[in-house]
Amino acid sequence: MAISALDQRTTAKVILISVVAAVGGFLFGFDTAVINGAVNSIQGAFQLSAALTGFAVSCALIGSALGAWYAGRVADHVGRVRAMVVAAVLFAVSAVGAGLAFSVWSLIAWRFIGGLGVGMASVIAPAYIAEVAPSHIRGRLGSLQQLAIVSGIFVALLSDAFLANVAGGASQPLWFGLSAWRWMFLAGLVPALAYAVLAFQIPESPRYLVAKGDLVRAGEVLREVLGARSLEAVQRKVADIAASLRRESQRAARLSDLRGPRRGLLPIVWVGILLSIFQQFVGINVIFYYSTTLWRSVGFSESDSLTITVITSVTNVLVTLIAIAIVDKVGRKPMLLGGSLGMAVTLGTMAVCFSQAIGSGKDVSLPHPWGTIALIAANLYVVSFGTTWGPVVWVLLGEMFPNWIRAVALAVAAAAQWLANFAITTTFPVLSNAGLSFAYGLYAVFAALSFGFVLKAVKETKGRELEDMTG
Repeated sequence: MAISALDQRTTAKVILISVVAAVGGFLFGFDTAVINGAVNSIQGAFQLSAALTGFAVSCALIGSALGAWYAGRVADHVGRVRAMVVAAVLFAVSAVGAGLAFSVWSLIAWRFIGGLGVGMASVIAPAYIAEVAPSHIRGRLGSLQQLAIVSGIFVALLSDAFLANVAGGASQPLWFGLSAWRWMFLAGLVPALAYAVLAFQIPESPRYLVAKGDLVRAGEVLREVLGARSLEAVQRKVADIAASLRRESQRAARLSDLRGPRRGLLPIVWVGILLSIFQQFVGINVIFYYSTTLWRSVGFSESDSLTITVITSVTNVLVTLIAIAIVDKVGRKPMLLGGSLGMAVTLGTMAVCFSQAIGSGKDVSLPHPWGTIALIAANLYVVSFGTTWGPVVWVLLGEMFPNWIRAVALAVAAAAQWLANFAITTTFPVLSNAGLSFAYGLYAVFAALSFGFVLKAVKETKGRELEDMTG
């Protein structure tokens, strides 16, 4: 049941702690994009094949899938805040290890460890934000996760470009004799430490506190972050949360609780998994992991390719701000449908452009005007994704599941997202060797399929209380 006295009050504190929680998304974006400027240098330094290059880029995603898989249980056991700190520590250790890696396999191992932390953060941040946010702005606050992700991508790409330019190339030595690409990884230590420090400053989720029986502290947090003046309203809200948890289960959720009568899982869990898979199968991370290599392959210099990549990431940040402004007005489902159409058209355009490529291997190029059209289509594709599927999927994953299974169900959906990300990232170098037209055509097909899926399976959650999510 909604409590109007709580619903309509928005304090600066709830916005601030949501921003802090979303820093986990910043680590997510930074870690997955920082490899962009280092790909060619790593390939040259360790003499890697296309397949091993793809694995070196995507290995962190396996760790992320595993981290996401266990994040729900960790968060339910030790709390959302402590889990954030664990994620930050794992990422910090990874940043140092990857920057000092002595072989490709040590690099892979360190990036896997960082992936564990990033995967945990990708689950905990949206769950925490959904659990502290008032329903009337939950979509906007939930979208902070995606804003943090794209901001992390932007900062990673910007720092890559800066370090490469200062050194005269990503492979060139910079400070203390270390190559610029190594400093690209070492730079990740800064946001990791910031996340750990900031996490200690925010309160625990009231829904977690209720689940652990600490009703007094839960009430204090609700009153603190939502600014409720009425003790009675706070007590009613605590009672609603307790009732929703009691109604479903008397214990912490387990993976076995996600089982359903059809195809092994509850229908709502399948919806979350497929939302995650479609978000990745449209190929968005190819743009951010391989864009520097991509634009170099069609005639741009390394410097210009890095600049284009940074501009694309800025576009992504700006359009995410648009999504935050409209998600609680337009609704989740209409935004996803519009995004699917936009991505299908722009990806199809890119497939047509790359079908006009001349040459092969490293000598491939796009004749005029196809290179310009491809560049415009790529940025319009980022706009289509950034205003819809990027933020909205995270909003839905944070709010669509019933209270008692939220953390575990979100963990499963996020793990599926990381595995899908891994599949797309690992296969792109091989697909690109077969032809970029085929790769982007395949992503366009998935974008079109996502439209039908959303139309049939996704339910609107705008304005609904978390306690009313029954699955």
